[in-house]
Amino acid sequence: MLSDTLENGLRKYQIGEKLRQLRLRKKMGLVELGRHTGLSPAMLSKIERGRLYPTLPTLMRIALAFGVGLDSFFMPRSRHMVSIVRASERMKFDETLQGAEAAFTFECLDFKAEGRKLNAYYAEFPATPPAEERAHRHEGAELIFVLSGRLGVTILEEETVLDKGDAIYFESAVDHSYRAAASPCAAIVVTVP
Repeated sequence: MLSDTLENGLRKYQIGEKLRQLRLRKKMGLVELGRHTGLSPAMLSKIERGRLYPTLPTLMRIALAFGVGLDSFFMPRSRHMVSIVRASERMKFDETLQGAEAAFTFECLDFKAEGRKLNAYYAEFPATPPAEERAHRHEGAELIFVLSGRLGVTILEEETVLDKGDAIYFESAVDHSYRAAASPCAAIVVTVP
């Protein structure tokens, strides 16, 4: 019988659940797995249900039957990261790009996500752009999807005007700037480092 401390420590690895997933992925029954490992189907069932924790030699026999290492039973299970940002939680920021007036305003759509691999923003571009377009650059890539209005995107001094529903992808390490073309504009901007 295991102490509560050992049982709680082993439970977090979910060895039984990992065994069950391996077995079902191979479309293998407990009897068949028993033939491959030399273990009884009853014992394998107890391991899968978390009623019995196998010794290392027993676990090694199971691992060999599936062609995996022991580490596959002790690695943390990958979790799907989900992060929800409610509209009421977002904060609006002005981006001046070293000027006096705002070139655009933005709200971070993914600020709660830890270890995120991209940055997503809702951006609004005023109908009256700043007196001069202010170019900027940053490492990575950028994708812009226009939600409403028309957006002029200048990349290396060449402007492209995007209409509602249009998208543009570009390497953002070069000078680029934005401006609303004629009326206010809203877009989703995604940057990847």
